[in-house]
Amino acid sequence: MPDELLQRLRRFHDDAFPRYRDTFHRLVEAGQQPTTLFIGCSDSRLVPYLLIGTGPGELFLVRNVGAFVPPYDGSYGYHGTAAAIEFAVLNLPVTRIIVCGHSHCGGIRALYGEVPVAAQNLRQWLELGREAVLPVAQPGAEVLRRTEQRAVVLQLERLMDYPMVRERVEARQLSLHGWHYVIEDGEVHVFDVLRGAFVAASRAEHAGTGPYHDYDEPLAPPS
Repeated sequence: MPDELLQRLRRFHDDAFPRYRDTFHRLVEAGQQPTTLFIGCSDSRLVPYLLIGTGPGELFLVRNVGAFVPPYDGSYGYHGTAAAIEFAVLNLPVTRIIVCGHSHCGGIRALYGEVPVAAQNLRQWLELGREAVLPVAQPGAEVLRRTEQRAVVLQLERLMDYPMVRERVEARQLSLHGWHYVIEDGEVHVFDVLRGAFVAASRAEHAGTGPYHDYDEPLAPPS
C-alpha cells in the first residue's frame, strides 16, 4: 500500500519547492521578516495563506482551539501561544496581529455542551472563551455565530494586557485586527470598533480595528 504522506513530501520537493527555491534561499540568508502575527483556530477549514493570498515568510502563525489568547499573568508557564506573541512582537517585530475565528467552530460549540472527561487540558483551555458565552440553554446558529464573534473581541482585549503589545499599539507601531471567517460564504467579517460590529470585508472600509483606536476603553463585543 503506497505511503500517501511520503508521496506528498516527494511532490513538494519535486514540484512545489522549485517554484519557491529563490524565496526560501533569501529567507534563510536574510532571516524571516513577517509583518503579521496570525492567531487562528486550529480548524482544518481555516487556511491562512489561502485566505490572505500570502506566501512563505509573510505570516507568523499561531494555531490553537478557538483562536484563544491566554491571559498575561506573569506566571511565565509553559504556553506556546503566549511565547509566540512575545517572540513575534519583541523579536521580529510584527506590525499587525490578526485574531481569526470562524463559523461552525467546534471549540465555541463545546462551551455550550460537555467536554469528554479525559480531555482535561481542553476543558481548561475552553474557559478562555467563557466570557463570550450568551445566556441560552440551547444555542442555535445565530447564537453560535455571535459567540464566535464575541470570542474574537475578547481575545483582542486580552492581547492588550501584554505589556509589549500595549506599548506598541499606543505608539502606533502595531495594529490589532479581529476577523470572523464564514466558511460557507468565503467571506471574512472584520471587527469595526466604531460600529461595535463585524462587517463583511466586501463592504468594510478597513481590515479591522486598526492602530488608532483608544484602547484605554474596553472594546464592545457584538451583543
